[in-house]
Amino acid sequence: MRGIILTLVFTLVDPGFSSRKTYIYSYEGFMLNGLQERSLARAGLRLSSKLEISGLSENTYLLKIRSPQLEEYNGIWPKDPFTRSSKMTQMLSSCLNKTFSFDYTSGRVGNTYAPEDCPDTCTNIVKGVLNMMQLTIKKSQNVYELQEVGIGGVCPTRYVIQEDRKNSRMYVTKTIDQNNCQENVMTSIGMAYIRPCPVDMMKRRPIKGTAAFSYKLKHSDSGTLITEVASQQVYQISPFSEPTGVAVMEARQQLILLEVRSERGSPPDISMQSHGNLHYHFPSVLPQMPLQLIKTKNPEQRIAETLQHIVLNNQQDFHDDVPYKFLELVQLCRIVSTDTLESFWKQFSDKPRYRRWLLSAISATGTTEALKFIKNRIRNDDLNYIQTLLTVSFALHLMKADEDTLPIAADLVTSSRIQKNPMLQQVACLGYSSVINRYCSQTSACPKEALQPLHDLADEAISRGREDKMKLALKCIGNVGEPASMKRILKFLPMFSSSASDIPKHIQIDAIMALRKIAQKDSKIVQGYLIQIFADQSLPPEVRMMACSVIFETRPALPLITTIANVAMKESNLQVASFVYSHMKALSKSRLPYMYNISSACNIALKLLAPKLDRLSYRYSKVIRVGGYFDNYKVGIAGDVFVMNSPETMLPSTMISKLMANYAGSVADLLEVGVRVEGLTDAIMKRNIPFAEYPTYKKIKELGKTLLGWKELPTETPLISAYLKIFGQELAYVNINKEVLQQAVKTIVEPADRNTVMKRIASQLRNGIAGQWTQPVWLGELRYIVPSCIGLPLEYGSYTTALARVAVNVDGKMSPPLTGDLRPSQLLESTMQIRSDINPSLYIHTVATMGINTEYFQHAIEIQGKVQTRAPMKFDAKIDMKSKNVKIETTPCREETEIVIGRHKAFAVSRNIGELGVEKRTSILPADVSSNIVEEPFKPSERTSREDVTMQGADSMPRKHSYSSQEDLHHGTGRKTHKRDICIKLHHLGCQLCSYGRSRDASFIKNTYLHRLIGEHEAKLVLMPVQTDADIDKIQLEIQAGSRAASKIIDVVSSGSEEEDASSPYEDIQAKLKKILGIEKVFKVTNKTRHQKKPSKKENTVLTDLRTDPSAKTPSDSSSASSTVSSSSSSSASSPDHKKPVDGDEIGEIKQTGNKDTSSKSSSSKSSSSGSSSRSSSRKSVSHDSHGHHSGHLKDDIPADRLSSMYSSTRSSYATSRAASQPKFLGDVKTPVLAIFLHGIRSNKKIGGLQLVVYADVYSITPRMQVFVSNLTDSSNWKLCADASVLNAHKAVAYLKWGWNCQDYKISTELVTGRFAAHPAVQVKLEWPKVPSSFHSFFVPGAAFMLGFSERMGKNPSRQARVIVALTSPRTCDVVVKLPDMILYEKAMRLPLSLPVGPRISASELQPPIWNVFAEGPSAVLENLKACCSVSRNKITTFNEVQFNYTMPANCYHILAQDCSSDLKFLVMMKNAEEATNLKAINIKLGSHEIDMYPASGLVKLAIDGVESPTTNVTYSSPAGASLGIHSEKQGLVLVAPDYGIDKLYFNGNTFQIQVALWMAGKTCGICGKYDAEREQEYRMPNGYLAKDAVSFAHSWILEEKPCTGACKLQRSFVKLEKTVQLAGVESKCYSTEPVLRCMKGCSATKTTPVTVGFHCLPADSATTVTDKQMKFDQKSEDMQDTIDAHIDCSCENEDCST
Repeated sequence: MRGIILTLVFTLVDPGFSSRKTYIYSYEGFMLNGLQERSLARAGLRLSSKLEISGLSENTYLLKIRSPQLEEYNGIWPKDPFTRSSKMTQMLSSCLNKTFSFDYTSGRVGNTYAPEDCPDTCTNIVKGVLNMMQLTIKKSQNVYELQEVGIGGVCPTRYVIQEDRKNSRMYVTKTIDQNNCQENVMTSIGMAYIRPCPVDMMKRRPIKGTAAFSYKLKHSDSGTLITEVASQQVYQISPFSEPTGVAVMEARQQLILLEVRSERGSPPDISMQSHGNLHYHFPSVLPQMPLQLIKTKNPEQRIAETLQHIVLNNQQDFHDDVPYKFLELVQLCRIVSTDTLESFWKQFSDKPRYRRWLLSAISATGTTEALKFIKNRIRNDDLNYIQTLLTVSFALHLMKADEDTLPIAADLVTSSRIQKNPMLQQVACLGYSSVINRYCSQTSACPKEALQPLHDLADEAISRGREDKMKLALKCIGNVGEPASMKRILKFLPMFSSSASDIPKHIQIDAIMALRKIAQKDSKIVQGYLIQIFADQSLPPEVRMMACSVIFETRPALPLITTIANVAMKESNLQVASFVYSHMKALSKSRLPYMYNISSACNIALKLLAPKLDRLSYRYSKVIRVGGYFDNYKVGIAGDVFVMNSPETMLPSTMISKLMANYAGSVADLLEVGVRVEGLTDAIMKRNIPFAEYPTYKKIKELGKTLLGWKELPTETPLISAYLKIFGQELAYVNINKEVLQQAVKTIVEPADRNTVMKRIASQLRNGIAGQWTQPVWLGELRYIVPSCIGLPLEYGSYTTALARVAVNVDGKMSPPLTGDLRPSQLLESTMQIRSDINPSLYIHTVATMGINTEYFQHAIEIQGKVQTRAPMKFDAKIDMKSKNVKIETTPCREETEIVIGRHKAFAVSRNIGELGVEKRTSILPADVSSNIVEEPFKPSERTSREDVTMQGADSMPRKHSYSSQEDLHHGTGRKTHKRDICIKLHHLGCQLCSYGRSRDASFIKNTYLHRLIGEHEAKLVLMPVQTDADIDKIQLEIQAGSRAASKIIDVVSSGSEEEDASSPYEDIQAKLKKILGIEKVFKVTNKTRHQKKPSKKENTVLTDLRTDPSAKTPSDSSSASSTVSSSSSSSASSPDHKKPVDGDEIGEIKQTGNKDTSSKSSSSKSSSSGSSSRSSSRKSVSHDSHGHHSGHLKDDIPADRLSSMYSSTRSSYATSRAASQPKFLGDVKTPVLAIFLHGIRSNKKIGGLQLVVYADVYSITPRMQVFVSNLTDSSNWKLCADASVLNAHKAVAYLKWGWNCQDYKISTELVTGRFAAHPAVQVKLEWPKVPSSFHSFFVPGAAFMLGFSERMGKNPSRQARVIVALTSPRTCDVVVKLPDMILYEKAMRLPLSLPVGPRISASELQPPIWNVFAEGPSAVLENLKACCSVSRNKITTFNEVQFNYTMPANCYHILAQDCSSDLKFLVMMKNAEEATNLKAINIKLGSHEIDMYPASGLVKLAIDGVESPTTNVTYSSPAGASLGIHSEKQGLVLVAPDYGIDKLYFNGNTFQIQVALWMAGKTCGICGKYDAEREQEYRMPNGYLAKDAVSFAHSWILEEKPCTGACKLQRSFVKLEKTVQLAGVESKCYSTEPVLRCMKGCSATKTTPVTVGFHCLPADSATTVTDKQMKFDQKSEDMQDTIDAHIDCSCENEDCST
């Protein structure tokens, strides 16, 4: 019976302690950080002690920690032991030896208590001990799950209980999932702008953790007692989401009951403070950085010492420890008061270097005290403009956001100094809004007081109509992103606020963009507002497109996306339709996980939209999206480009580019840049022409009044705006409005202002610029802290510091000196001398850390990386504008200069506050770690020791690397370093550029990215001196252009001889240049080959065979067998006399091609006697090649039915014979146009270096350019030769040769126009007969697929590539790419813009230079973009290329084209001519003139202002004002008025054509349309509504005349439908909602035409009539449509002339 009772009691009783006893436990806990593999370094500590737990009351117990011992670990795990740290033990003993208490009931720990002065670190260690005693025993279950309170929060916990009834013991296993805690105890810094993805987070979380506890419980008479506890916790981080590339934190605890004493605890004699439950407590102040330990006692002295160290050690260059010292300064400034900072300011404010570092550190501090200090500085006006801008921006964006800093930040923003300057106000308000965003992201509700300053700013902006304040308020509200601001935003949108009707379009767009962040918190409400805006077709297209883009950002569901697609289906605005389609298509291809749902939905919705929207040109708005996702690493990136076009311009009005990153289940908007342009075309094209003062201006305005509802287009205010966002927060924006643009134009155009600016610049140069500037430019701090089970914090951190430094010393002088009346021509005749010493440098330092970070000690794994760049520029420059000479001199390399250096290290580090100057560091990858087994050699037992000695001796020998790249991998102990050294020596300049690379990592253990980071890496780019035969005094770069280039070459090579100058005979200069450049040697081998050729009489046969037989092969598969150069005389290289006939040489060249083997052998035998075998082989391969100027006939391996030449063989022969007259060397007939020398001037007066000479003949009928690069010394025959020429109108060739006399290596290219499958085409061929072995051809696998090409394997010429592009339509092309091993092709590739496809021009019609065909390509495309409207008989083609047939009513003028902007620059009217109805007459009003063109007697006559001009050879130019010209052309007249926007107007009585300028886009109206690319809205009437058909549209643009005063007898009037209709069951009479043409009163219709009209219907019994003026039928709703007859001709016998 007793056993049964004991069993029941044991089962039912929870663990606990007796209040009358004392329990002694031994405790040990340790925590290690490092990689999971053994034999690598780790860092951590171990705490061991004894615990006394004694009862104080029924459920309250005392805890005393006796004899705590701390040991640290920094070494190779598990080989090295823990080492005792007396300093750390001493520091922690002072607080751990105090008395603590806790509540404990039924196995659960309640509140914990500690002395008031106890540090948080000790309190948390105690909580870590008590956390082991937390047990929740369910009496009825052995396996169960629950949410349990622990040190890490309230987390899912699983229990498994096993009972040993025999020994009265219980074994409990408890596991905790720390990834899905209900309440998670953690803190983060710098991660407010990173948001989680709405997907399965566990799979992608980079940090994962779990803990397991094992309990042994024993029943005693007083209850169930915990006798032993063991816990183990593991946190792992996978920075690259690799399963095996992880770093781990492992913590273990052990608690063992030693004895139980019958003693009761005594109450402590000190006051205790409650520290809540077991949750880890983070300190209220910002924890110090985990990079260094700083004593917080006497921080004032430490600040002064650190600041002095930074300034003194960083005057000439960055000291290696400057990032750490700067971070230390920031940390120290975080713990001092405002008064202390004020005292430092008084001490250092008058010392610029100290002041700059101090301000930067305080700005990065981010504390309340620092913000108060900055506010005082601004209030006292202690900072200049730049300092204020930088300080406010840094301080607000880096400050800690809490309830203490918000009021101070608000007070700073509203200070008078900030409010006075618009730029300062902008930066301050944007920074303040970011502070609110960070604060509100940490709280459940955002306080109204924080938002109130921004709401007040928005209300004030609306009430005063201040556009700049509106923009600022909206951008700030958008930065905050709180739903409470929604009502303020809606006030700026006309759809939701009647008072917002006059708000500009760009402000409405800003209001929509302000909803983006709000949508992240309340997407449903935002979507509801935005879909209304998007569906409202009365709003501007740009506003609707922006609303659409924001909707898609909210990742809407399929129903809403289908709604958007449905709106786009019925959309008449092609800009909006194109934007929606391209946006959906871009999203449908997204592969980011969080975009999967919207991607699938867009794929479905695209099926509803017409595919033709995908074929719209660049004129229409687009969305471009690029990116990718790597599932193995759970990382992705996506970039979006939004291009929003405006009908008013040919160029995009808005462009937004943004970059997003998806990493481990989180999303961040990295970068966003937007640019918006309005009215810029008008501002640029604006001329000082008083259009409003011309007589025709009033006439056009009066005529417009006769059109129903016509209004001139509102004037667009010029505006350029741009903004920058980083991590979703707008940092800055710029607005350039009309006033700023006008001031800029004034500065450029007006001479006086320009002189002022130029004088200021010249004065500054004359006086010199000297100074030194050092500034921290970036401080990035990312920290994520979680508690460990032993009560110590585990911190993951990343710190990036960027510092910039520049030292400048520049002075200059100008001769002759600038005079008072400065003119641009004066600069072109002056000589400027500049002496400059500029030394910029940049230092970027990054540290990633994982480990323990407390105010007493730090034990962590650190990965450090740094990049330091220097670019010293010390030179003297002389610029002689008159002589076209530039000379730059600099000193040679005297010492080693590290231009770029990058280092990367990973190590375990241990620090403690008791030994501040001592830091233990152990490389994570030890020197003796086992190497990769693949690289280990096998060592026989009997020879191992001997080989070890041999290997060590061999490896100890130094290795030299020069001129080439070498990569070494040392094997064995400590020799696993990859080395890669490359040096390029420039002996003539006395310098060498070397790159050094060293790499040693742990990838041989596991091939992951994390293991590649573990180790040491170093890369350097160094400029070093090189030993030369004589000292180099200076390095000189000289550029000589123009006619003096030839004499300059001779002067330099002859060491400055002044006896020969430009007055020397031309032949002498020519001969000297050829000798200097070694031209005879360059062309010598080719000439020898040409002398061996024999004439052949089979030229025509060979040509035919080559052109028709695809299998015909030639050396290196050249596209031509002969060349222009080889067709010339063999003596052409040495004599300017070219009189030998072409045919014989050309035939010989072709014959040699057919006998390749014979020719090669002959060439080889000839060349072998003139040089070494290697050079002989090099020259042999090119000895029978053309020199780069190929003849006109085209042949390759493409079948003849696919590619045919555009020119006949006759024309080809003609072109060849013309080109044959060209000299091989342009220097025979031309002087060089440019000479460049780079050389070192030595002490022995010898010159060594390089010279570059350019010859050009661009005005020849066959333009050509040659470039020669060679050594200035005769000892080397290395040369580089380049030649490019246009052989004829359809062919251009170029080559590049280099090596010994330009004979070793060669690359050539050829461009030929022709036809491909009956389409105009161009072929580009690239050949590389011989290139250095280091040149490797490569092809990225999958590149063809990514670009949309099809791929087919095939054998093509091995050293040749061809690209054929055939224009199949103005917007599509076929592309074929032939590579040596494959063929890529794509049909109907879309082009971004239309290309002109017209009849080809014969070569005989081309005027020299024939290269205009190539050079004028862009202008031809530009010309094709210009709109043209034409009328030919009854066929009308509008500017937007919409065609319709229309018969004009007799005697009535129609407005064909008109400038509808506020300038009203021109108006063109047309009517049927009086002579014949099939002929037309036009009237043009522009400027001061009224011009009539009409047919009479078979001619087109011209009348200007009523005065008739001569009928033949008409030529007229406007005498004054804007340019205007009229002349005869092709039996008609042409009017050109570019200042008015008319590029060309042609009229011959039958045909009318008008082409307007590009800047007139969107500004025209009339029958020709608006020129806005909106084809679906072409039939727009004067009142702005769309007509139902083309006839109604044309009728709306007829000009009415008063009765009896003109020939037009038609007028517009509203009409009643003759029949009654049943509408909704009610008999109704209907009236037209738009006027219809009717004959005037007293006239009868003799001809009618049907038109479709809308009708408004009223009940049949209503008293309304068609003459009722009150009805305003044009403003009524349209109830139905019907067809009625419109009058187009009238008979007027009894015309009523009453007005």
